[in-house]
Amino acid sequence: MPNEARPGTYSEVRCMLMRGGTSKGAYFLADDLPADTAARDDLLLRVMGSPDPRQIDGLGGAHPLTSKVAVVSASDDERADVDYLFLQLGVAEATVTDRQNCGNLLAGIGAFAVERGLVPAGSGQTSVRIRMLNTGGLATATFPTVDGRVDYTGSTEISGVPGAAAAVVIGFEQGTAALLPTGRARDTIAGTPVTCVDNGMPTVLIAASALHVSGYEEPAELEADKDLAARLNEIRLAAGPLMGLGEVHDTTVPKLTLLAPPVHGGTVMTRTFIPVRCHTAIGVLGAASVAAGVRIPGSVGEGVADLPAEGEPLRIEHPTGFLDVESAVALGTSGVPVARHTALVRTARKIFDGTVFPRPT
Repeated sequence: MPNEARPGTYSEVRCMLMRGGTSKGAYFLADDLPADTAARDDLLLRVMGSPDPRQIDGLGGAHPLTSKVAVVSASDDERADVDYLFLQLGVAEATVTDRQNCGNLLAGIGAFAVERGLVPAGSGQTSVRIRMLNTGGLATATFPTVDGRVDYTGSTEISGVPGAAAAVVIGFEQGTAALLPTGRARDTIAGTPVTCVDNGMPTVLIAASALHVSGYEEPAELEADKDLAARLNEIRLAAGPLMGLGEVHDTTVPKLTLLAPPVHGGTVMTRTFIPVRCHTAIGVLGAASVAAGVRIPGSVGEGVADLPAEGEPLRIEHPTGFLDVESAVALGTSGVPVARHTALVRTARKIFDGTVFPRPT
């Protein structure tokens, strides 16, 4: 249990810092954090060092991709072993939101569950069934375990991460919800053709050419384009209500992904905004949504994406490489597209395990 210097304060908290996919975050057991949401969020902001653009007095790395938290507990759902709550913390802003999921930190949830004794290690490999509380979705992470311990070493390389590590295979249960929140394969928002898709991450797909950019620019160049930023913000704010997300001015969803023809033999080139910063890679669930979205007939991906043969993975290109996604889309009973199969490979690594000392109140 966390140390309380006085009632309502936490002077130290058990924490594990992990890289999950192309993100980095602090992983906690739910029992090690305050039960009260406001108290929990205040504590986590102090742990990360927010609000501060440099997060100099905490664990955060001065970027949304390194200002993330995973909260894990044993699940009471018979379909899952553990529950996973993702929290995105602001960097320069004192914000904590659970409005989105994170598929990158998801890559470390199974290992963390074994490390904390929530799930026993198997012989050779372990599979952990995970309920994602942000969305209610289910996933299974499979990874190597040796002599009762997680084996993080391996030869799998993923774009955006130096070196190699053990493969974490993540499979998502077949979807039952419609992939198209608006009910249409194509909408026009703020005068721009878009496809609104949700295969784990609410995402607005836009052909880069529709916004008068190539889609091959470096993230910093796109971030510096004020006209582009204004246009993207207009689209995002209008897309939120259409996608059933309500008013999204202060949230990080929906994401916006620009699509361009592939240049490295993949399926499609992407530039993703989260929602203001341009991702140096692409999120796991964002890539899953892109892969499903470009497979839907009539989407804005038609004429842009180079689709592989049925059964072959889609290679989603991004600024620092690619991410391969197994994705199959079929028509549901009501005739609307649903995700029949989604799976991908990530890696994760334990960076430190110990005690974090939050900034005092």
